[in-house]
Amino acid sequence: MFNSNKPSLEDLPTTAQLLKSTAIAAASAIVILTTIVLPSEYGIDPTGLGRMLGLTEMGEIKVQLEQEAEADRKIGIPEDDQSSLLNDVFGLVVGSAHAQEAEVWRDEVTFTLAPGASAEWKLVMSQGQTAEYRMVVEGGRVNFDLHGHGSGQSVTYEKGRGSTGSGGTILADFAGEHGWFWRNRDKAAVTVKVQVRGEYVEFKNAS
Repeated sequence: MFNSNKPSLEDLPTTAQLLKSTAIAAASAIVILTTIVLPSEYGIDPTGLGRMLGLTEMGEIKVQLEQEAEADRKIGIPEDDQSSLLNDVFGLVVGSAHAQEAEVWRDEVTFTLAPGASAEWKLVMSQGQTAEYRMVVEGGRVNFDLHGHGSGQSVTYEKGRGSTGSGGTILADFAGEHGWFWRNRDKAAVTVKVQVRGEYVEFKNAS
């Protein structure tokens, strides 16, 4: 058995200290709520700091996409398409959190898609390798298919419809090429930026 000394009453925090700690925690929660959560989730920015950090715009996009998803449900668009819009929002929120840190991406590509145009970029990966990615679409929206093929196999990781961005991690199910196919269905040109890092041999244009 181990012997330990019981703390004396003098070592225990006082009621005043506990109240002070509670007040500080509550104040911190309020600050986080008003400066981060409300702007990024609901587009509500009472302090103006959210717009400076780029969070308010993302919150406004999220609200807009949720409204459009509800409209899609009313006209009978499948749930898979609706969920892809929510995934796009999640990717933007994740991207916002990353933007507040010092980031180092291994590769980055930016390209423009004219109306009706398409592009395809792939990561050459071995089975079990992982890669992190972030995609941002400016000037409109795109449809995309995140998939892999090789070793006589194929897999679809994610599909996006009317996407303004996405982010996450790819875990290669098998050795081969894993990446995106985009198509611009809007009436105006859009710019797509993709950043990647992690375990892969090459990031290449497969168009």
